[in-house]
Amino acid sequence: MLTETLILAAREIEPRIVALRRAIHAEPELGLETPRTLAKVRAELADLPLAWREGTSATGAVAVLQGGKPGRTALLRGDMDALPMQEDTGLPFASTIPGRMHACGHDTHTAMLAGAARILAERREEICGEVHFMFQPGEEGFHGARYMIEDGLLDPWPDAAFALHIMPNSPHGVIAGRHGAMMAAADMVEITLTGRGGHASMPHDTRDPIPAAAEIVTALQTMVTRRFAAAEACVVTITQMEAGSAHNIIPDTALLRGTIRTLSAQRRQALRAAIVEVAENVARAHGCTASVNIEEGFPVTVNDGRAVDLGRQVALQMGGEQAYQQLAHALMGAEDFAYVLEKVPGAMFFLGVAEEGSDWKSCCGIHSSKMMVDESVLPTGSAFLASCAVRFLENGWE
Repeated sequence: MLTETLILAAREIEPRIVALRRAIHAEPELGLETPRTLAKVRAELADLPLAWREGTSATGAVAVLQGGKPGRTALLRGDMDALPMQEDTGLPFASTIPGRMHACGHDTHTAMLAGAARILAERREEICGEVHFMFQPGEEGFHGARYMIEDGLLDPWPDAAFALHIMPNSPHGVIAGRHGAMMAAADMVEITLTGRGGHASMPHDTRDPIPAAAEIVTALQTMVTRRFAAAEACVVTITQMEAGSAHNIIPDTALLRGTIRTLSAQRRQALRAAIVEVAENVARAHGCTASVNIEEGFPVTVNDGRAVDLGRQVALQMGGEQAYQQLAHALMGAEDFAYVLEKVPGAMFFLGVAEEGSDWKSCCGIHSSKMMVDESVLPTGSAFLASCAVRFLENGWE
């Protein structure tokens, strides 16, 4: 089965891919419960010979396509949930639900995956093995992939797994990937400073937690730059500070929250320990105490080099040398496809969806209320996912 054949097949069903994307975009759902989105997907694929498995912890589902010949199993994944933000695109199919928007491209991921399912199902007899289509909720911080794994929806484990994420400020139709760490682990840190409050005119009679909190913010940045090499790309960003109730009252407590990003399990543990050490000792110097709570988020998204090479060959076949970009550095964003890649060799790739010929660097990025997608790229994504599955099923990692 040639990649070119799959590209043509994807282009033939472009109206279906786009229509599904727009239907999902207009009714965004959040978190682990995306029943309307899943219903749209199932309705679109209802005529195909797919066996469906649904979870109990969330609305995740896996559609299984049994090929005409025995062989390996490949998994393709698309996420379904949106973000809690107001849309400001002016599109005719913009979100109809206030305060919700598909601003990370999950509507396109789901539509491209459905497109891949259709073009592969139409060639089922030629396929050696099985293709599993993973429609996942709860990617935006809700650990949807982990819940699907715990529900047994990926059991038995596939032999390979692939995912595709759009990038609206990347060149039109270009596939990008890299070996090893692709995206960061993401943890949430919360630091509670406890002192002794009092009248703001007499700070000497108090143990003011606010200067302690401010010093911790600065000390954490110094700690990162002095204890960890720049090439290790450790990030600690404090994004919230809460303290006080009036201009003349020194509070008893102050609260800091932020994010921790790392690119290896070793640095993840080391950075957590260093944050606790800095917070506790700075607080002590101010006569306060610090309680540090770190909420574990997604692990590092680590691409298998064999899967990256396979995807690169597919991209080159689809569009030549200009169709693939090797990323020099990992992104410090996080992805819960990482849970799948901890268990299964595979890779995540990026797909540029800036308008062809545009100044793509100036386009609004993901999580922007004005994010736009050139929908003409979506068949490329469907064909890429389908081709990765077919290539692996036919040749393994060769």
